[in-house]
Amino acid sequence: MQQESTSTGHTGNTDAWAALSREFAGVVEMVSGAVVAVHGGRRIPSSGMHWRTGIVVTSEQALQRDEDITITLPDGRSVAATLAGRDPSTDLAILKVEGSQPESSKLGFPELADLSTLKVGQAVLVAGRTSEGGARATLALVGVVGPAWRTWRGGTLEGTVRLDRNLHPNFAGGPVIDHQGRVLGISTPALSRYGAVVIPASTVQRVTSELEKKGHVGRGYLGIGMVPVRVPRKLRELAKLAHDVGLMVVGVEPDSPAEQAGVTLGDVLVALDASPLRDTDDLQAQLTAERIGKAVKVSIIRGGARTEAIITVGERLAAM
Repeated sequence: MQQESTSTGHTGNTDAWAALSREFAGVVEMVSGAVVAVHGGRRIPSSGMHWRTGIVVTSEQALQRDEDITITLPDGRSVAATLAGRDPSTDLAILKVEGSQPESSKLGFPELADLSTLKVGQAVLVAGRTSEGGARATLALVGVVGPAWRTWRGGTLEGTVRLDRNLHPNFAGGPVIDHQGRVLGISTPALSRYGAVVIPASTVQRVTSELEKKGHVGRGYLGIGMVPVRVPRKLRELAKLAHDVGLMVVGVEPDSPAEQAGVTLGDVLVALDASPLRDTDDLQAQLTAERIGKAVKVSIIRGGARTEAIITVGERLAAM
């Protein structure tokens, strides 16, 4: 009787494992028709995803050249692709598939997932494609989930999702998918040393739209160097300042938006359009692409008094 019970339990475990394996394989097949290999200069190709008609999204860091780029389609054929834009700050690049009709018409499209229900510990799959055109996949756990953040390269991701480990270089630019085969985002090893980062689908949507229009993602800038400083209590009271830290101007670029608005060395910036400025991240978070060319009101402590300057935000390309 004991041996029979053990055998039955073993069979049950095997059946569950087989069912789970079939589920994993089925999920990968759901997105496989939109996943390509990208040959952009590295010995190991990156992966990419057909995001919109004729547009493939991949990892910017994996592209070591701007020309002679090819992609391997799911059926194993190789076709030429043209670099249409890159944004190092979010590690995204877009490629246009040459001869997009009928080549891109044979590629699938992703169904996008919302990150709001994602939890730490959930299993996800990352899909890729080998240089020969074979599908590949790996399983990972969601290690970190958090709010929007600025990357060390200066870009903004609409959410924080990090996997519990690093991935093979071939998965860079490949889709991260949930249990329903929906795409959570694009995987990248470039934004963290500790584990693969998922670039949220909402970020991919925003960045690819701007890359299609302009070929780059503009960053707002004022043209000043700053360091956080503590504002003395008496000066805070005189300036009616609610917080005790501001940004002291230690450099002003010639002919920059800040110089044109009269900002000088020693000024302490304390607010931008009424939003407090406690560190440089506060300022950078305000200088989005949407503000380029628009006027902003900056509150300044100068000579012991509070004053204001109107600055028209300039545009600076993301650092390459």
